[in-house]
Amino acid sequence: MTALDIPTVQAFLLVAELESFTRAAEVLGTTQAAVSMKLQRLESALHKRLVERSPRAVRLTADGASFLTPARALIEAHERALAPARPVAQQLSLGISDHAAGPELVPLMQRLNAVAPQLMLSVTTGFSRELLDVYDAGKLDAVIVRQEGSRRGGEKLIEDEFGWFAVPRFAWRRGEALKLAVLAPPCGVRAIALRALDKAGIPWSEAFVGGGVTAVAAAAIAGLALAPLARRIAPTGLIDMGPALGLPRLGVSKVMLYSKVADPAKRSALRTLSATFRSAAG
Repeated sequence: MTALDIPTVQAFLLVAELESFTRAAEVLGTTQAAVSMKLQRLESALHKRLVERSPRAVRLTADGASFLTPARALIEAHERALAPARPVAQQLSLGISDHAAGPELVPLMQRLNAVAPQLMLSVTTGFSRELLDVYDAGKLDAVIVRQEGSRRGGEKLIEDEFGWFAVPRFAWRRGEALKLAVLAPPCGVRAIALRALDKAGIPWSEAFVGGGVTAVAAAAIAGLALAPLARRIAPTGLIDMGPALGLPRLGVSKVMLYSKVADPAKRSALRTLSATFRSAAG
């Protein structure tokens, strides 16, 4: 019987969960070709085809899906065996912009816990500008924020397209004040939306000011107002009313990762974070 190699099984799990050889390679700090070779060796050892490869997607075969449970059990057993030798738990402090978090937050937490269980994760959400100030003061290891001004550096995770989201029954007549659901200042998305309306000569009023995107989206779902949101994070039930109402386009915004960690475990966790974010957002 051929012995299974732990790094190879870990590569399989990453490919399965991220549905991408490229993203798995980012996490492992290696090349797509190296990950592909690991999977080929694993398939050869098991005498089974585990993944179906195509130019646009990676999917598990039936044998691959069946291998997930024993693969995870093997890695968990390996982690438990190494537990006594691990150093004292470290903390990774991460700031995430409320407008950038979206549905990716859950898979981010799951993957970080899976690949770096020794790290205690501290997550702060808030406005991009305020999180960057805290990061610059050295109080956060990394931040995921919307690009602010001409700041350089960082790693682009994705680009979001924004729209004016409301329930289909939302009505507005030109000349009337457009009812908005927004975050309070200094939210950058709020500022972009209000500048666009002012430039277009469209009067507006704040019908709802929320402390977070979840509250803003809830107000829009309740029919109270229209909310400027990224398509990626707009909840089911809301549609982009901008074209129908003749509202100005809000354009796109980059979601950036800024970090300054040197510790290998934290750097590995951040590679996992960026790959998972891109995979989930895609």
